[in-house]
Amino acid sequence: MSAVPPAEPTTDGAPGFPDLSGRTILQVIPELSAGGAERTVLEVAEALRAAGATALVASQGGRMEKDLEALGGELIRLNMASKNPITLRGNAARLSRLVNTRGIDLIHARSRAPAWSALWAARRTGVPFVTTYHGAYSARSRLKRLYNSVMARADRVIANSEWTAAHVRKEHGVEEARLVTIPRGVDMMAFDPAHVSPERIAAQRTAWELDTREGDFVLLLPGRLTEWKGQGLALEALAALAPDEIARLHLVFLGDPQGREAYVTALTHKAETLGLTERVRFQPHTRDMPAAYLAADIILAPSTRPEAFGRTAAEASAMTRPVIAADHGGARETIVEGQTGTRFTPGSATALAGAIRTLVSLRAEARAAMGLAGREYVRQHFSKRGLQLQTLGVYAELLGVAAARG
Repeated sequence: MSAVPPAEPTTDGAPGFPDLSGRTILQVIPELSAGGAERTVLEVAEALRAAGATALVASQGGRMEKDLEALGGELIRLNMASKNPITLRGNAARLSRLVNTRGIDLIHARSRAPAWSALWAARRTGVPFVTTYHGAYSARSRLKRLYNSVMARADRVIANSEWTAAHVRKEHGVEEARLVTIPRGVDMMAFDPAHVSPERIAAQRTAWELDTREGDFVLLLPGRLTEWKGQGLALEALAALAPDEIARLHLVFLGDPQGREAYVTALTHKAETLGLTERVRFQPHTRDMPAAYLAADIILAPSTRPEAFGRTAAEASAMTRPVIAADHGGARETIVEGQTGTRFTPGSATALAGAIRTLVSLRAEARAAMGLAGREYVRQHFSKRGLQLQTLGVYAELLGVAAARG
């Protein structure tokens, strides 16, 4: 794994960040919708502006555009979500012109399709190229493996967890000199229980229309509504509990279907079949996730496929909420068994039900201690500040090398 040089203090009031004054960095991503990769784009843009650099983002845009603008970043609207080979070649030409007209010093790609365009543009113009490997891309054919390989062809390949780094080594044989692990970060100020008013928490519970009584527990499963996120498994786990246990639980699915209405219909039918209609709420994505975490007692992350990192688990821990996560992927790094939450056998409704029973049966003081331990663990290992420092350190290293060659 390549060593990232320690960041030097800047001259513009952003201690710890390298001085990138006068530099222009382009990040490339398909969309600016809600998601871990998109959030990381914004966090790096924020750090770039603090370090004196110009922060550009090539994307077709989305609901996070205004967030990027508020942080001082600039959107370059391009159809970066397309996988059409003709569009990819056209985008490569557009990015090459952009490098020349805007004086771009480095390109950072975060998804496969736009990464091909970015790679070709970087090679044409001679600027450093960085990728972030955000997940374990499946490759059942030689052609798909070739398509995925673009993420391993950069001057520096960033993995968002040690689990992801292991996958990159195995799948692509990336040498350690080009590979660096930088976990996703949590904004410890935004995700701070002390900064969330009781009114914000009450607003979330009101929106969820929960009829809670003393001794009840709210289970929150945040994430887009898609099968592998484990909503169906959570329903099966709830149904596996005893009737008196179920009567104390409220399960909230918090996320958007993003076009998967058929899946929502199937989930609704499943809840009805299992007799859980009164125990389950479907709620759309909320921008006030800190309050949403505090409106719940226990957070679920039951993904049936390994998550490369699992941002919601880390955010929930930062908000002092114990987390129940499937025991695979990045969750093994974000959740400390028995200290910040608990992990269960992936895909097992029985195991998930047992984990719920375990946390619900704990004394309130023990759950609170677990939550506090989670916040401290995230502060030490997964802070936004850490991600920003390390990412800008990679940029500074490559820009230093590029300057020496020039």
